[in-house]
Amino acid sequence: MPTAVLYLERLTRDDLRLLAAVARRRGEPSATPEQLAAEPERLLGLLDDERVHDAVFGAAETGAGFEPVSPFLVFAVALHRAAADLDNRTYTTEWVGPNRRLPVFDVDVLRDFVADPMRRLFLVELLASYTHVSSGATWERTPRGWRRRRFSELDPTQLATLLDVVPETDRPGVYRRLGDLALFLTGVFPDHTASRFLAPIQRDRLVRVTGAGELADTAADPDLGAVALLEELGSRWYRLAARSARPPLTATMQVAAGVAERFRAGRRILNFVTDRYLFPRRGQLFGLG
Repeated sequence: MPTAVLYLERLTRDDLRLLAAVARRRGEPSATPEQLAAEPERLLGLLDDERVHDAVFGAAETGAGFEPVSPFLVFAVALHRAAADLDNRTYTTEWVGPNRRLPVFDVDVLRDFVADPMRRLFLVELLASYTHVSSGATWERTPRGWRRRRFSELDPTQLATLLDVVPETDRPGVYRRLGDLALFLTGVFPDHTASRFLAPIQRDRLVRVTGAGELADTAADPDLGAVALLEELGSRWYRLAARSARPPLTATMQVAAGVAERFRAGRRILNFVTDRYLFPRRGQLFGLG
């Protein structure tokens, strides 16, 4: 299925209305939401247009909030503008530790990552999926009776407990979501994630459910904190998701398998997008500080 069609399936009527308005402003007088829906290839060109960025983010930058469009469109525009921005850069400001950034000149690595339309869509969907987070409590039977256990989709140690209770057929989905969470936390909230203390028992549990007997030396880098650990584990979780899924792999799971081999580049892209486009509004977008 063409990537443009996948975008169309995720855009709302309000999204198409805004995109059609921009299309008319750039000299396409007959553009309507219906026409864009009938010609989805036109959508990708519009997402790259700086005028769409201004239409979506302009109100947010003045403090008036975002246009009434879907989170998917907000993140799609941010990713597409970031890709265009990278084409004109010789370096990026790289996250190297809590509240520390340094210039790094290997922009080609990031350009190559977002050049793939499916990887770009993968990141857009990942960001959109965290605008509404699942949390709550579950009950489990223990030798001492029933025990209430809190659950949050934003806590990897709690999310990993699902692997103990879901049937084997559902494990690929849990591994995939663990990989998503690792990429989200390290890509959008690296400062918070790096300074977050993981107790030894939590770290050991995450390593155990990953089947990782040994971790790379960088995973224990004290300067990077939990970011280094989640980079290593996130890559392995995506591999486990693809390896344990029943073939044939879905298109999304195939992308996840590829991201597993380029996890750090994916994290760096999200750092770039967050710092350049989303940072002032992260709390508004994700309900986190």
